[in-house]
Amino acid sequence: MARDYYEVLGVSRSADQDELKRAYRRLARKYHPDVNKEPGAEDQFKEINRAYEVLSDAQTRANYDRFGEAGVSGAAGGPGFSDFGDMGGFADIFETFFGGGFGGVGGSQRTARRPGPTRGEDLRYDLKLEFREAVFGGEKEIRLTHSETCGTCNGAGAKPGTRPVTCSTCNGVGQVRRSTRTPFGSFTQLSVCPTCNGTGQMIEERCETCGGQGQTQVNKKLKITIPAGVDTGTRLRVSNEGDAGQRNGPPGDLYVYLFVQPDPEFQRDGNNILTTLKISYLQAILGCRIPVNTVDGEEELTIPPGTQPNTVLTLEDKGVPRLGNPVARGDHLITVEIEIPTKTNAEERELLEKLAKMRGDRIGKGGLENFLGGLFGG
Repeated sequence: MARDYYEVLGVSRSADQDELKRAYRRLARKYHPDVNKEPGAEDQFKEINRAYEVLSDAQTRANYDRFGEAGVSGAAGGPGFSDFGDMGGFADIFETFFGGGFGGVGGSQRTARRPGPTRGEDLRYDLKLEFREAVFGGEKEIRLTHSETCGTCNGAGAKPGTRPVTCSTCNGVGQVRRSTRTPFGSFTQLSVCPTCNGTGQMIEERCETCGGQGQTQVNKKLKITIPAGVDTGTRLRVSNEGDAGQRNGPPGDLYVYLFVQPDPEFQRDGNNILTTLKISYLQAILGCRIPVNTVDGEEELTIPPGTQPNTVLTLEDKGVPRLGNPVARGDHLITVEIEIPTKTNAEERELLEKLAKMRGDRIGKGGLENFLGGLFGG
């Protein structure tokens, strides 16, 4: 009967991938047949390989936890597989040991691939907007600096009329090999060629415009369309306006992050606009029609008679357009503040005292302000 694979690796059933890998590395070094010549070491090594191969794969491990060996009888290569190219996790271990690409044992190696075109880097641009620009949108012109494919050499980096030649260091492969002898055998490490940086080609006569880079830095003016209803934190994507790609790869994108500057009069709450309006106590008592500012211009607001302090009045559809649906708009909410005078002249006082008597309100010296405050909950 096969031993429990967790027991083989000496880990708990809740061990994560890092714990499994550390346990496997330790045991593989100890029992590898090239290192340990004791009887039974080779069988122990195969059992360790089998345990790690099962437990290092999430799906296979789940089957093993549920059904035991019967659940993984055909899922893994099993002990005795012929080379490290099929070992999956074991190849990862040796890559951890020696760094770079894992080439194989005893001189065998993977076929090196020359790097192909790569996409350019994305760029970020922070754009400040006035309050009304964010509400209604429009076009904004920005200036940015990004890299573009050199127009003189079309990205080749070579002087017009010449062509890059095969790199003499890697013979055009783009990678170099280095063999390392270890207690486990000989291994080949692949790394990017230091001469051509992985391109497989060398430029003998460089383009005078780009200095052989294949790209130039360009200062550019760009018009950005701002949708109505944007807010701080909105991100706009402008395709293909990032840096140019390497080896004729596609350019990256430009991401414009918006920041809306505060307005001295208007505040925003979602798609609603908030303002305050101060009126006199007489306007609050008698009611009135008064002009107010909105983002659309001046509008006339009706103050109902007997309006109380902090009453919120609504101008419908005078708020911020909904992003992506500019026809639908929020409201403009106006909080009414009532000004109570701290001083009155003799004529005003006489009229107010008459009003107090008519209402049956008792007032005394210094009580006029209390009377007015009582009218409005002050």
